Amino acid sequence: MSVHIEAKKGEIAETILLPGDPLRAKWIAETFFDNPKCFNNIRGMLGYTGTHNGKPISVMGTGMGVPSISIYAHELITEYGVKNLIRVGSAGSYQKNVSVRDIVFAMAASSNSGINNSRFDGAYYAPTADFDLLMKAVEVAKQKNIPIKAGNILSSDGFYEDDSESYKKWSKFGVLCVEMEAAGLYTIAAKHNVRALTILTISDSLVTGEHTTSIERETTFKSMIDIALELA
Repeated sequence: MSVHIEAKKGEIAETILLPGDPLRAKWIAETFFDNPKCFNNIRGMLGYTGTHNGKPISVMGTGMGVPSISIYAHELITEYGVKNLIRVGSAGSYQKNVSVRDIVFAMAASSNSGINNSRFDGAYYAPTADFDLLMKAVEVAKQKNIPIKAGNILSSDGFYEDDSESYKKWSKFGVLCVEMEAAGLYTIAAKHNVRALTILTISDSLVTGEHTTSIERETTFKSMIDIALELA
């Protein structure tokens, strides 16, 4: 029995969108789903199932950080049979050519989290996206004329860094942006042999200082959702 999700068996679709913010999950369900029904409210982590273009699809918040998304991903996969987990989140740009509101596909997720180092006895596991989901997302973006960038991102355990210049060492090695969950999602999905992809919208830039508001992050970024919905 799931510890953190109160849904009954069959109430969650095989494809689920995973924003960090539960209020973004609510907005996605009410804006894009037909006949959305709430399946979870434990800890305020809202989850909904509905249909889109006639196909069942779910959405649920995951909270912030690798530990939080790892808990929810594990329970969604092992208790509810979810097969396709698509993170839809916001990120901070590390590159001059990655601007606010750009869409980024996370091919791989570097991390400063210690969870995988512990899991693999000090070795460095490389969490990566599912290739088929990634290629399908690329094709959808082309069909919709939505420009995207793809590459390595950073899943960080810290939001407020002591050294404001620390991002530059990641930027130098081509890391596109920073968020807090993808490495955890990719690892849990790989462990259970299911598919995962992270799609991000740039909400702020560590290079230029430009940023969006919390309301914009909660209720906009439609292009990212338009792509994710076609992956069901």
